Amino acid sequence: MGKMKTHKGTKKVAKLHKSGLVTYKASGSAHLTSKDRAKNVRQRRIKGKLAKGMAAKVRKAI
Repeated sequence: MGKMKTHKGTKKVAKLHKSGLVTYKASGSAHLTSKDRAKNVRQRRIKGKLAKGMAAKVRKAI
């Protein structure tokens, strides 16, 4: 049986760290943010962390 291929869509969205932590960038933070509250714009800058179960699935796909 061959190797499992990398899921390219997942690879572009999620980042896998050496410790096994999977992070992602919040959506809606790239542009057109002038209409949003400053608090919301700031909160979207923070990287999100995946829960254990979902992180395991993403690690397998990457």
